Amino acid sequence: MFYTSTRDKSIKVTASQAIAQGISSEGGLFVPCEIPFFSQDKISSMIPMSYIQRAKTVLREFLTDFSDEELDYCVEGAYAAEKFSSSEIAPTVNISGNKNILELWHGPTCAFKDMALQLLPYLMTVSAKKTAGGKTIVILVATSGDTGKAALEGFKDVDNTKILVFYPVDGVSPMQKLQMTTQQGSNVSVCAINGNFDDAQNAVKSIFTDEQIKKELEKKNMMFSSANSINWGRLVPQIVYYFSSYCDMVKAGRIKNGDKINVVVPTGNFGNILAAYYARCMGLPVKKLVCASNANNVLTDFLKTGTYDKNRAFYTTTSPSMDILISSNLERLLYHMSGEKDTVVSQLMGKLSSEGRYTVSDDLIFEIQQLFDAGFASESSVDDTIKELFDDYGYLCDTHTAVAVKVYDEYVKSTGDDIPTVIDSTASPYKFSSSVLHAVLDGKVPELDEFDMVDELNRITGADIPSPISSLRDKSVRFSNVCNKNDMAQMVFKLLDL
Repeated sequence: MFYTSTRDKSIKVTASQAIAQGISSEGGLFVPCEIPFFSQDKISSMIPMSYIQRAKTVLREFLTDFSDEELDYCVEGAYAAEKFSSSEIAPTVNISGNKNILELWHGPTCAFKDMALQLLPYLMTVSAKKTAGGKTIVILVATSGDTGKAALEGFKDVDNTKILVFYPVDGVSPMQKLQMTTQQGSNVSVCAINGNFDDAQNAVKSIFTDEQIKKELEKKNMMFSSANSINWGRLVPQIVYYFSSYCDMVKAGRIKNGDKINVVVPTGNFGNILAAYYARCMGLPVKKLVCASNANNVLTDFLKTGTYDKNRAFYTTTSPSMDILISSNLERLLYHMSGEKDTVVSQLMGKLSSEGRYTVSDDLIFEIQQLFDAGFASESSVDDTIKELFDDYGYLCDTHTAVAVKVYDEYVKSTGDDIPTVIDSTASPYKFSSSVLHAVLDGKVPELDEFDMVDELNRITGADIPSPISSLRDKSVRFSNVCNKNDMAQMVFKLLDL
């Protein structure tokens, strides 16, 4: 299996090279040159497997330059039982009828990013030994909340790595901020920026491709890589849980092997739903991929019209991990669905950079719409959905999951397509206790600090408080750096002592 770039398909690298490098030198994203196919019999063979065994089955097809021993080391280390609060790692919970919630937040930071970011440090370590020639790898991360903590936790004290995380100063929840700023580890640094996630992400991409900065790192025997979902090593583990969820539903008798399902994903940077697209390409019986957005509904508009336009108001919402106007992984979808036309992708990304918008051809958006549907949820409807789910079914969800549930309900109303469906649940409700408590109490929230809100939410709902949340109460803040978005490059040098 080799990988090429979305903007230059003459490039050909191994999985290890793609993971260690993170992003192609001209700014494109690495994609597999071919997508493996799993027959119905192969999927059937995965049904009795554990999550770890299913992960090895999927990843083996993409990481062909990893030995069996290396793959075992990576997967078994990432998904060790003591790291996850569920023995199933990512359980699928039936709420009612054909509505099933895929809980992706049982890892050490209580967010779906753990599913990939517990594995990525292992993949990175093995890849670096193969390709990096003893260099220290500097992991540069822009986060809208969950990626930052999950990456910090995954990479803390990993040999020959340093990790720098930038987050929007007013664009994450208090709990997300506390998780990052209290992070332990000798190789970690955290900095807030005066700006939003897109500002941080754009700056990170610019730093990645800045030749002068790369030369300065080279002098210190360092190289950049990424833990954002622009890194293939972040994306490929996410394919696994769609196969695993399908197998669990077959095992539970909710569907038969070969039955089609729909998948609904609360979406910001388009990586999580893109992983479901790859699973479908590999043979997983998926009928429709439903992209759920919050008030920052740039993806909904694109999937409905074919025009991507980030020139719009930016909203800070109660689902901050989706407060994004530039969805980087959409570039990968455009590459695959345009027939691997790298020149087309380069032109579109150039327009996005220079004009803030682009329009794809009628043929391309037609093809995309055969697979994807989309919708968005207002802030008030998010509150209503959280309360309804809890009142009607006793199920407590976070704000991002509520966006997906609301969009799914609207999708069923408008299409009548109510086949068995998997809805991604991307975070514990306790990561957003203030917003969830506000919804459950119908706005009648007493004035409490963050941890008192956690306790109150537990008292009212009885939902267990994850230990990674409760243990934050006694931790001291380590990082209080703040910089302007235009000063991020200088801050990188400062944090690296260059």
